[in-house]
Amino acid sequence: MPKNSVLLAVCFVGGIFGGLACSVFIWMLGNWGITALLNVQIAPELTSAWLYPRLIWGGIWAIPYFLSVSVPRARRRWVRKGLYASLLPTLYMLFVVFPYHLDKEQAGLALGLLTPVVVLVTNLVWGLFTGIFTRLLWGR
Repeated sequence: MPKNSVLLAVCFVGGIFGGLACSVFIWMLGNWGITALLNVQIAPELTSAWLYPRLIWGGIWAIPYFLSVSVPRARRRWVRKGLYASLLPTLYMLFVVFPYHLDKEQAGLALGLLTPVVVLVTNLVWGLFTGIFTRLLWGR
């Protein structure tokens, strides 16, 4: 199997682990009342029906991340590239999902004024863990 195909699979799995980390993170923020303290109405329940789509989307969002590490000379600073790649799902969530799919205004402001910050931080957690796990799974 070509190395790029293997790296794509590794990035996808790393994205799934990143999706798990950011899902648990946003669940903890809601469960501990931190989002309520910030006046943001995001407090998901940790159920399999809520979690599974986020895992798959975490893997799908790792495909642009794969493009940044697919060239052998570009295979360094994996975590930083994961943090940069996390801006794509953040922008998608703020400017497509919230206004058009959930009817929560632009950037989800109907959920609270600090919603964009919560979404950004949550997706940064995805990028951090995607970069870490992809690097760990890829090895030397």
